[in-house]
Amino acid sequence: MLKIIISPAKKMVMNDDFTGNITVPVYLEKTKYLYQELSKLTLEELKTLWKCSDKLAMQNYERLHTYHPEHSMVPALFSYEGIQYQHIGARILEASQLSYVSKHLRILSGFYGILKPFDGVIPYRLEMQTLFKTKHAKDLYDFWSDFIYQDLILDNTTHILNLASSEYSKCVLPFVKPNVSIITCTFGEEVNGKIKVKGTMAKIARGEMVRYLAEKQIENIEDVKTFNRLNYKFSPIHSSNTEYVFLQS
Repeated sequence: MLKIIISPAKKMVMNDDFTGNITVPVYLEKTKYLYQELSKLTLEELKTLWKCSDKLAMQNYERLHTYHPEHSMVPALFSYEGIQYQHIGARILEASQLSYVSKHLRILSGFYGILKPFDGVIPYRLEMQTLFKTKHAKDLYDFWSDFIYQDLILDNTTHILNLASSEYSKCVLPFVKPNVSIITCTFGEEVNGKIKVKGTMAKIARGEMVRYLAEKQIENIEDVKTFNRLNYKFSPIHSSNTEYVFLQS
């Protein structure tokens, strides 16, 4: 089984017009604990934790006291609004493509740990790298430990395609066992003999990669190398067993 991991996005929308089946995040009880701990903090304490503007702090403070994890109405894949998600284009995926992402795609999250595309979520602000201490954990990496990886390798997972940022892949990489291979995708261009990665283009390419895999119904890790959108092409000489490098021509 091939699994694909991606990062969440900071910006979220809460359109409640979704009429399909919404599933429950596997670690909802742990999420509820984080929610309770966050709810104890004042607006100023949360602003310091989130490291954001007054406007964003107030928006997320109000969301924290309006929504509750047990009353989620929007599936994760439809709730995130970042560049990567715009290029996945969940709302225009066909039924077979939605079935593919439901089976293969997983979203990593500081608040939920790991999400299936149709898991119900609420708007939140809690990046994985946030230094949020809890009673038994020094930060969120410590809090989630190997829980995310253990869920990721269910269903006889043999390969993990890493399309997540380093901030999020850090919650998986330390726990990977020899019987599971993890391949990180790098999207860049060659400049003076060196690979240069541009952040925005990398996010776009990750979204396009998810869409491509869903459209082609790719099950074999080797077939990921056929990705050829946005003028990217697989570069064998720059790639390895743990990294697939795609360069723009």
